[in-house]
Amino acid sequence: MKKGAWANIPPKRNRSDPICFSPYLYRARNQVERFFNRIKQCRRVATRYDRLAANYLAFIQLASIRLWLRLNESAS
Repeated sequence: MKKGAWANIPPKRNRSDPICFSPYLYRARNQVERFFNRIKQCRRVATRYDRLAANYLAFIQLASIRLWLRLNESAS
C-alpha cells in the first residue's frame, strides 16, 4: 500500500461488508499473469542465464515479440 497499490481480489458471496473490487482490473491482472507465464516458458528467461540486466531485458523483449508474432499469425 505504500506505493499506491491495493489488492483486487474478488470477495466471497457471503461477505457481510463488500470490499472494493474492479472486474476490469481483475481481467487486466489475469492477462498480465498469463503473459508472464508464457514468457517463462522460455528456459533462458525462467533460469536467467544472462549476467547483465540489459541482456536479460533484451531477451525478454525478443520473447515478447515472438509471442506477439505468433498471436498475430494465427489471427490472420
